[in-house]
Amino acid sequence: MANARNPKRRGYAIDRDHGSFIALPWSVLDCPAYARLSHPAKALLLEVARQFVKDNNGRLLISRAHMAKRGWKSSDTITNAKRQLLEGGFIYETVMGHRPNKASWYAVTWLGLDKLPGYDFGALEGFKRSAYLQNSALKITNLRPPAVTVKTTIAP
Repeated sequence: MANARNPKRRGYAIDRDHGSFIALPWSVLDCPAYARLSHPAKALLLEVARQFVKDNNGRLLISRAHMAKRGWKSSDTITNAKRQLLEGGFIYETVMGHRPNKASWYAVTWLGLDKLPGYDFGALEGFKRSAYLQNSALKITNLRPPAVTVKTTIAP
């Protein structure tokens, strides 16, 4: 049982397909901010999490050129989904891109930020782990009218 031919000893899982996987905590999927995301934003979150390997959290890409290789065709869809993920606290921008060919870098917030060279000034200090849990509602939740209502008359 302890020889090198035993697949369990070499790190192979017999009951799943080979290859890497995305470790997405249930706290991300069960939080109210995730429920408010649109379907493209949820799909983009999976695409961003798919890029994480071992020590590159903070160097994940959402550029149009990179996402086109993964089947994303609309720049507007990518931009709107990225904005929702940033506002929801699921991703954090570590490097702001600029023209002509510098892409922005991002980090997922359910993992710690890896200390990599090239971050913008203040990126390490501004990163908040689990920012999606501290996020307030993106829409107005108080729909009660004010206690005092003023009657206005409509004149012809």
